[in-house]
Amino acid sequence: MITPNRTPWQPDEWQKVLRDAFRQPHALLRYLDIPADAFNLDEQPDFPLLVPEPFAARMASGDPADPLLLQVLPNLQEREHVPGFVEDPLGEDNSVLGFQRAPALIQKYQGRVLMIATPGCAVNCRYCFRRHFPYQDHKPRAHDLAMDSIRSDTSISEVILSGGDPLLLGDQAFATLINEINAIEHVQRIRVHSRLPIVLPQRVTQSLVGALRSSRCPTVLVVHCNHAHELDAQTKRAFACLRDAGVHLLNQSVLLAGVNDETDLLCQLSQSLFEQGVLPYYLHMPDAVSGTAHFDVTEQRAVTLHEGMRERLPGYLLPRLVREIPGKASKTPLQTEGLQLVDIS
Repeated sequence: MITPNRTPWQPDEWQKVLRDAFRQPHALLRYLDIPADAFNLDEQPDFPLLVPEPFAARMASGDPADPLLLQVLPNLQEREHVPGFVEDPLGEDNSVLGFQRAPALIQKYQGRVLMIATPGCAVNCRYCFRRHFPYQDHKPRAHDLAMDSIRSDTSISEVILSGGDPLLLGDQAFATLINEINAIEHVQRIRVHSRLPIVLPQRVTQSLVGALRSSRCPTVLVVHCNHAHELDAQTKRAFACLRDAGVHLLNQSVLLAGVNDETDLLCQLSQSLFEQGVLPYYLHMPDAVSGTAHFDVTEQRAVTLHEGMRERLPGYLLPRLVREIPGKASKTPLQTEGLQLVDIS
């Protein structure tokens, strides 16, 4: 039996890989040996292409329909104006809904706050619900105000680090942020939402693992994987290192037309995640973000797919099918009977 590699990467390797990431659609297509005329490419998208080579290496050469490629390649469909698709569908930057507790700090649910740790990502997913988010108003320099707000509110038991992607912070900056949160006595859990262990596994360095291992608060890392082809030996190594540090690993996926909207694919994803030590958590309906309508899946189809998964998977491998509705007290699951939406208690 081969023992899996559980050694974290060198500290500067991930930054070099990120510097060398694909930033031009034609360069990525040349790498994959796919002609550019196979797509209606957006040559100058407002939301630029960014794809690290480890993620691109998992795409199928010569296949314009590769599900990983479709998640990242700018398409002219993104410029279409579709009724109901808006820049801020969740109201995160809407002062009327009162979600902003402080700059870089959002609270939508009781007892939990979300901190915008950094505006950047290691990959630009075309369906991103924050692709229009005003990150200039939520830069890391606002962290002091966010931390003061958390310290002053003893009802907050969980801090969620998001972005952008919080693991784009350097090792020292990330460790400092974790230590500051740990110093707040009433905080009981830290949750990190990151796509880096998937698209750039080299980010799992010894220093990062050390910061997570030494955390007073139990730490949950929610990764974001939409298709089983996104998983390989590198992601398995990253997850093994994180589990060795005592991190609880969950996954959330987005249901995307043309990418993973088949029962077989969704079941394969859940099974592949479990094989790598990650539990399925949420299967999200796409948010109605302007520029993403071509990824949309109807609620009826989503429920049908989810019921197909329920018939084939054990309960612990069945993610909850949810939609986020602004102003609700929690994520909202889709029910099978009449597509009725009810709140999770």
